[in-house]
Amino acid sequence: MSTRSIYIASPEGDTGKSTVALGVLELLVRQVQRVGVFRAVSRVPDRPSAAGGQVRDHVLETMLAHDGVDLTYAETVGVTYDEVHADPEAALARIVDRYHAVAAKCDAVVVLGTDYTDVSGATELAFNARVAANLDSPVLLVVSGRDRDLEDVTTLARLSLAELRANHAQPIAVVVNRAEGAVADADRATRARLSGEDLPTWVIPEEPFLTAPTIAQLTEAVDGTLLLGDKDLMAREALDVIVGAMTFENLLGRLADGTVVITPGDRTDVLLGMLAVQAAPRFPSLAGVILTGGYRPTGRSGQLAAALQPNVPIVLTERDTYEVARAASRTRGAMTATAQRKHDVARAMFEQRVDGDELLARLAVERTPVVTPLMFEHELMERARADRRTVVLPEGDDDRILRAASTVLARGIADLVILGDETVIRARATALGLDVSAARVLSPHDAEHVERFAAEYARLRAHKGMTVERAREIVTDVSYFGTMMVHLGLADGMVSGAAHTTAHTIRPSFEIIKTRPGVSVVSSVFLMCLPDRVLAYGDCAVNPDPTAEQLADIAASSAQTAAQFGVEPRVAMLSYSTGTSGSGADVDKVRTATELVRERHPELNVEGPIQYDAAVDASVAASKLPESSVAGRASVFVFPDLNTGNNTYKAVQRSAGAVAIGPVLQGLNKPVNDLSRGALVADIVNTVAITAIQAQGATNGESA
Repeated sequence: MSTRSIYIASPEGDTGKSTVALGVLELLVRQVQRVGVFRAVSRVPDRPSAAGGQVRDHVLETMLAHDGVDLTYAETVGVTYDEVHADPEAALARIVDRYHAVAAKCDAVVVLGTDYTDVSGATELAFNARVAANLDSPVLLVVSGRDRDLEDVTTLARLSLAELRANHAQPIAVVVNRAEGAVADADRATRARLSGEDLPTWVIPEEPFLTAPTIAQLTEAVDGTLLLGDKDLMAREALDVIVGAMTFENLLGRLADGTVVITPGDRTDVLLGMLAVQAAPRFPSLAGVILTGGYRPTGRSGQLAAALQPNVPIVLTERDTYEVARAASRTRGAMTATAQRKHDVARAMFEQRVDGDELLARLAVERTPVVTPLMFEHELMERARADRRTVVLPEGDDDRILRAASTVLARGIADLVILGDETVIRARATALGLDVSAARVLSPHDAEHVERFAAEYARLRAHKGMTVERAREIVTDVSYFGTMMVHLGLADGMVSGAAHTTAHTIRPSFEIIKTRPGVSVVSSVFLMCLPDRVLAYGDCAVNPDPTAEQLADIAASSAQTAAQFGVEPRVAMLSYSTGTSGSGADVDKVRTATELVRERHPELNVEGPIQYDAAVDASVAASKLPESSVAGRASVFVFPDLNTGNNTYKAVQRSAGAVAIGPVLQGLNKPVNDLSRGALVADIVNTVAITAIQAQGATNGESA
């Protein structure tokens, strides 16, 4: 297919165009294999700064940091404003040349228009239109609805569309971003009238969080330095900024979660009061305190402040209070590559408010038959969202779990129950700048649940001599508590293991949830996302040396799991020998297992024993097993033992750059999944989505 592109333009600055651009980028990486970004005109070149490091366009850097983009900063910048001012025609020619160099590497390109930070007069939109026309790029027009009524937005949209067309650009849709009041609430008929034309028009409401600066950005804006507090919390957003010049009692009533208090550095009464607020339960969680005038707390007051060991960042600046308040009020939060919650919120708003299918249809972007890791992950999220389930996360005291929970809830992937002390968990989430308010937080020592769970566990384990008294102690363990929730239908699945061993996570499920009828063993698969397809590897995490009978069950379970996640199962029973060429106990085990699979599941397409190269390489398959329908095109790989499977998946993950999702446990009556203790936030989010999908399947009578 030829490269398709979309030019995102606006008639003014501060429209939130970068939020829309990220949404469009997300949309495209689900459709095609190679997506590029291109900034036609940048405020800054790729050059060293006076203080060291690089001065770069933060919007472009954020786009380039996306997993679906594989381009360097230098090749994605067209020209600078200086070059446009010096010679507009030469700049336009350079933009076109550099764009085509990017387009040659990509299936689709998101082109970012100018950001209006350099005054070019009323001709700036016209220049954007000329660029779009020369790139043969249809335009997605973004206009701001902030501080505007419907009439104002309608006028601006129509004038902007006329300007685009007058300069031969082709607008395909309009996004009214940062909308407020009646504009934000506009129904479909009203939105259709905004552009005055037969163009789809979508409205995204104002979300103050997206423009809130982080404490680090405020610190930079006021030339400050971190005096006390946790530097990791410098990434938290400041949702409000107030000057603490009044008495503490009056100031206290004006505080809210995410507030930054600016106060003279010699007002130690205010500082100590703020530290007391931060330490007290059920009081607002401050985002930071900025001390002005260069005064740092000294004497006994300073010793007390330091002894309190505050987590909240305390920033010191030489500037006076008025200057600091003025600078802080003007500081707008940037959508940076590391602002995960902002990305989650922006992505969710775009998905909810913009009809992605209609936009793709107008761009004429056809879906590639290739399945990339990002496409597969998106499919997981979409399937989980379509029928939301409740997943319990037992490790609420782990920051990674809280960060993942924030993403899961923001994107509507699942409903969550987080285990732990509610006051502590919610306070930590707030301190990290996360929103887990939609999650239920439940203590594993909750008396009502402990009694119910203990009685049920004692009943299930009565044959082992279990008593209710002993069961009360056992079920307060977070893994047992979470598993009992799943068993009794209080949650649909569980994800754990970020801070616990695999055995600690899954042992309760063996005792309580147990295996599905007809399955002798719980096993696992890794969903291996290669650049162009998804494979299933089993068992790489649970069974050290399965018998032939167990291996047959693992093969059947792996095929069912693969099918559940959209992978057509063609099962390769791996060995060091192919067909009848070898003998020995290990090969005979695989041969026996293969026959058991064929006998029990005649509908499955299975081959074994078979070597890995014959399973994946068509030319090798043609010489070793020319009549096989699996050889050379296997999609499910069943390893003879844990040693082989675990090492192979890790080798493929590292050497081929595959994304390994899992381990996904299979064979249980209800889904419980284990995390690596080195799991990243993205791994946890994927595992929650997988668990939700397994729960959907369990309800529908499919494989868990």
